[in-house]
Amino acid sequence: MEKVDVLVIGAGPAGTVAASIINKAGFKVKIVEKQNFPRFVIGESLLPRCMEALEEAGFIDAVKEKGFQEKFGAKFVKNGKICDYYFADQFTPGWNWTWQVQRADFDKILADTVEKMGVPVSYETTVTAITFNGTDSVTTVEDINGEKTEIAARFIVDGSGYGRVIPRLFNLDRPSSFPPRKALFTHTVDLKRSMDDEPNRITIVVHKPGVWIWVIPFSNGVTSVGFVGDPEFFEQYKGSDEQVWRELISTQPYLAERLKDVEFVFDPKILQSWSVTTDKFYGDGFVLTGNVTEFLDPIFSSGVTLATVSSQNAAHLVIRKLRGEAVNWEEEYTKELLHGVNTFRSYVMAWYEGTLDTIFFSERQNHEIKKMICSVLAGYVWDLKNPFVKGHTVALQKLARTIELELLADEDM
Repeated sequence: MEKVDVLVIGAGPAGTVAASIINKAGFKVKIVEKQNFPRFVIGESLLPRCMEALEEAGFIDAVKEKGFQEKFGAKFVKNGKICDYYFADQFTPGWNWTWQVQRADFDKILADTVEKMGVPVSYETTVTAITFNGTDSVTTVEDINGEKTEIAARFIVDGSGYGRVIPRLFNLDRPSSFPPRKALFTHTVDLKRSMDDEPNRITIVVHKPGVWIWVIPFSNGVTSVGFVGDPEFFEQYKGSDEQVWRELISTQPYLAERLKDVEFVFDPKILQSWSVTTDKFYGDGFVLTGNVTEFLDPIFSSGVTLATVSSQNAAHLVIRKLRGEAVNWEEEYTKELLHGVNTFRSYVMAWYEGTLDTIFFSERQNHEIKKMICSVLAGYVWDLKNPFVKGHTVALQKLARTIELELLADEDM
């Protein structure tokens, strides 16, 4: 039986950030990962807030060396109207840029870097059972050859993402309150990028009410393009996934010419019904981080930020726990994490309800308010000095209503 202080499940951004920080504190850490790296995963546009977690984990220099596309903001497009957000203008002090990354390469860099720090990573290793004895645990894992081994740990960090290891083993999964949605996406060889040459930000195009497109340019000339909407929207289109994707692009004026007859790096893929949550984010001997807690929606690229920041926070609490200090997991972890999740949730709901359409495409945007909203789009969803974070739901509704009343007043004049 192998013995470690902390077993980390998952070698993605959540797992590697937690492993690095705990390892730096002098504890013995091991990562087990079900898949072999590099492997494809979605979630390619990062947010500035996650840079703080990557910096503390010691990953920034390794990622810089890869030459990923730097990202300085986000652009929203609807019926010819454009709304730009530049992270340099945000209300909250912090990082004002990040990257757009091919996640297969990005995740492998993080995993390779944490291995160089002395944290072993066992790939193609599946967790089949976990037995807890107080905070101590014994985890049974099985490698690709079917060989089973046991790992004794003083604590477990579950950063398994969509794998949701502990929630599935202990029946903690619960459905999300969000309606099911579907994404149809691919990577394209973007030879006509010069038509809209803005690779240093993500572009979000409103296709129809409740349906939108992401456009994420990478530094190598490839661009990720995906449609997101409710499943019923896609049912009206017949044919293969490629035929549906090309037909959808042909009906979108902003992108039709740029992506006409574009070459695919891989055939279009489908991702759907991704929103899920769990009963609790911690227990005796374990903590859940990243997408294991709750994945909301891709619209504001919150996935990697919530993954890395939750792992950054969890790592510090695990260190304190292992040192014999008292930790109030409910107050110091769950409530803190949920504030960020719920802030993003309000913005996701406001996006699909059309509230953010009213705000983003208003001709009378207040510059100070725009800076506050920009901070949320940069991932600074824990800054309670920001009124659009502290009172996220009410603030958005009041602002949209004010804009609507101003438009009515203009019509009456």
